[in-house]
Amino acid sequence: MNFRSMLSASAISIASIVNAQETGIMGKLLFENGDTTTAEVMLKDTSTKTIVNKNGDYTIEGLNPGSYTLVIKAKGYGEYEQEIVVEKKMTIIPDIVLRNAHTIDEIAITGVSRETLIKETPVAILSISTKQIERAVATNIISSLVKSAPGLSVVETGPNISKPFIRGLGYNRVLTLYDGIRQEGQQWGDEHGIEVAPYIIERAEVIKGPASLMFGSDALAGVVSLFPYMPAQNDGIVHGKITSEYQSNNDLIGNGMQLGYKKNSFIASLNASYRMAKNYRNPIDGRVYNTNFEEKNFSFLLGSKTTTSFSKINFTLYDNLQGIPDGSRDPKTGKFTYQTEEGDDDDVEKRPIVSQKNLNSYTLSPLHQRIQHYRLYAQHNQQMGKGDLDVQLALQQNVRREYNHPTAPSQPGMYVRLNTLNYGARYNFPKFSSFEISTGINGMIQNNKNESATDFPIPDYDLNEGGIYTYIKWKYKKLNISGGVRYDIRKIGWDNFYIQTNPVTQFEEQTAQASPNTRLGFDAYNKTFGGLSASIGSAIQLTKQISLKANIGRSYRAPNITEIGSNGLDPGAHIIYKGNRNFDPEFSLQEDLGISTRFKDFSAEVSWFNNNIQNYIYLSLLVDPQGSPVVDSQGNKTYQYQQSSAQLYGMEAWLSLHPEKWKGFNAEANLSLIYGFNRDKIFKNKETQGEYLPLISPLKLSGNISQKISVGSKLISSVTPTAEVEFSAAQNRYLGLDHTETATPDYTLFNIGTAVEIHYSENRSAVLQFQVNNVMDRAYQSHLSRLKYLGNIYNMGRNISLKLIVPF
Repeated sequence: MNFRSMLSASAISIASIVNAQETGIMGKLLFENGDTTTAEVMLKDTSTKTIVNKNGDYTIEGLNPGSYTLVIKAKGYGEYEQEIVVEKKMTIIPDIVLRNAHTIDEIAITGVSRETLIKETPVAILSISTKQIERAVATNIISSLVKSAPGLSVVETGPNISKPFIRGLGYNRVLTLYDGIRQEGQQWGDEHGIEVAPYIIERAEVIKGPASLMFGSDALAGVVSLFPYMPAQNDGIVHGKITSEYQSNNDLIGNGMQLGYKKNSFIASLNASYRMAKNYRNPIDGRVYNTNFEEKNFSFLLGSKTTTSFSKINFTLYDNLQGIPDGSRDPKTGKFTYQTEEGDDDDVEKRPIVSQKNLNSYTLSPLHQRIQHYRLYAQHNQQMGKGDLDVQLALQQNVRREYNHPTAPSQPGMYVRLNTLNYGARYNFPKFSSFEISTGINGMIQNNKNESATDFPIPDYDLNEGGIYTYIKWKYKKLNISGGVRYDIRKIGWDNFYIQTNPVTQFEEQTAQASPNTRLGFDAYNKTFGGLSASIGSAIQLTKQISLKANIGRSYRAPNITEIGSNGLDPGAHIIYKGNRNFDPEFSLQEDLGISTRFKDFSAEVSWFNNNIQNYIYLSLLVDPQGSPVVDSQGNKTYQYQQSSAQLYGMEAWLSLHPEKWKGFNAEANLSLIYGFNRDKIFKNKETQGEYLPLISPLKLSGNISQKISVGSKLISSVTPTAEVEFSAAQNRYLGLDHTETATPDYTLFNIGTAVEIHYSENRSAVLQFQVNNVMDRAYQSHLSRLKYLGNIYNMGRNISLKLIVPF
């Protein structure tokens, strides 16, 4: 059935059921390109709303005659707004076609008090849709987001460990949220990834810039907000999605399932996934030893949603077995080797060579890590008159074991357990004139304990922090001004931490009491940090198509546990950390300026930022009097944290071509550029010898082009071929002092693929995606890959992927 026939049929179906005695509205919603999804229909400035059914029909009854503003929202589509007049009968609204969203028309939830159009927020927020996440071929959720988010990059330790960096800053400067709950694991470590499986995430938002106002410490650089699947169709039928995936490079096999049910006020969902992969390969190294993994995920949600409240409780479980690559090689052949001895008995140059059988295996080496993350949280929103109250409470436990003893493979080298209680409450006052005011508190209580380990990079500690904030938004016609102020307090401390040598195993172990045979690993510490955060900004709709925004924000970050307290080997990172307990909090002052455009045929966005940081904390390699790195018997280098002032500035640009008359065609291009400088006077004009900051991504340019081709087959409705190019410039602005980093040459990667939409029922279509990444099998090293410094390992080579997504 063509588009015109659809319009005629829908008009006939609506007219046939109109009851002239009822007062209200009814109509039909159509989606661009014939998609089927859920949309919310509401009347602006009222509590009246409904959801379209699977055919796109909607009805709102019992309205008083008069003028209203009809608003329609759907994820991944531009918000639709229309003035309507309701008469003393059922009013038929002409069919409405929703167009695909192009950045500025999308809804932002993170970092604002209420759902807000991105074009009305002064901070740089990027929304990433379900389709963008599904389209990306990656081995973890953070790497999937990078493809759609200029300014977001990752520090990688193999294919399944990616730490988010925003505009050159990462670790505890970037806060990750899961369904609004801050993700708390051992995120201080280089090889500690985000404990969230990719198939469970429905969409994401990225705040690029200071977000401490809403979230406190650890959001100094920005926020990555992940939203799990939530049932939307209120028809009492189980809906969901099945995802099955294979990737050839590391023989990744992944399967995920989403199930959801919604009937009246009752909501339930269940998600589960399982993925396993062998060691990845590239044309230089072949299979890279100890980069294989096995990942399991499960979550279950129950909720209740009425016209005045929304409550939900959710439990999630994440379990990941992950190899620990160290890059050791045979000096004659260059092949990977593995450790068999301990301490001084371990001669790195005489280690045995890894067999082809073990290289080409799903079975993990005895030297690996296991990460388990449990989360139980409850959230409630309650309308209170014309205001509303949000409250949340969450319990998290993160258990991390890193096995690094070949003579005792069941004995973990590092074994830490982190318990976290998160809490938060926010009240949105009733709108007053053109003002929206919100106030809230949030924080967390943490306890970290070392279990039966032999290496102790951090002590047992207790942390208690909280913050209170006020956020104000003022809107006048097309001008929006918003900002606020917040104050945080963080108290952290620990008792004396004693270590002794076990007389039987000869491994070190923790002991409660001091004695002649013990040493003091961490002496007692107790300190309270505090800081003020504030921001103010403006967004103005210059025309219907052009939006301008500017913001200035001051953010605060307390030093994390490893920066102040570390004093030992992290076996997974192969780094000996040394903290500094005299550190002061970091404070950043960042200015942002951005312009967004949305026209029928193209959309574009450009943003600039400048960030000055006081008391910037960074890692510096320790060297001996001869200038050689300080290492232990296994060659693990020692790094100590330092503090100075820093400056980062740069820009991002995005362009999308979607000609209205060229149906199904889309082309996009992204650009990001970051400069980072250590402003300590001793490094002035020293360039690579201390002036340049570490872990700064080089200039990145990427683009893709696609064409959706409709097919007249009953089985196949469309075919969408795509082509992508990714260019990374050479990075010659690196921290070369004491050989901390090295230069990285430029590289260009080409990707091609095809998505086939397959009809399997009257209203349902599955999508089969075929893609080849790094078509030319280019050997390259990302500047932010840690494996570059562990045996000079290269990134992943050619990867052919096949993914089947079946919604139901």
